[in-house]
Amino acid sequence: MATTTRQRPAAVILTDKAEARIAELMAKAPADAIGVKLSTPRRGCSGLAYSVDYVTEANPMDERIETPGGTFFVDGASVLYLIGSTMDWVEDDFTTGFVFNNPNATGSCGCGESFTV
Repeated sequence: MATTTRQRPAAVILTDKAEARIAELMAKAPADAIGVKLSTPRRGCSGLAYSVDYVTEANPMDERIETPGGTFFVDGASVLYLIGSTMDWVEDDFTTGFVFNNPNATGSCGCGESFTV
């Protein structure tokens, strides 16, 4: 009996709008950028924050998600805080930016800049 391996689901689900925004970012990225990376540095009143930055070198410990507009990396040290999260791009009268629906977050600060797990 042959064993088949199913594809592992991505750590973070990207909406179509988030993928389009990544494509826009990569279209105007610095020449040495190979992708965009999501991490959760310790910051803010709740402890962790979302940070999206350009990547110039691949880290083998990072999760790698191929999108139509470029490569999206998830920091290896942040994956456990982000598994099952959805990342969206929102533009409205009051805010413009990436928005995260994180089932692992147990709380967030009043301003929405940081979260706890």
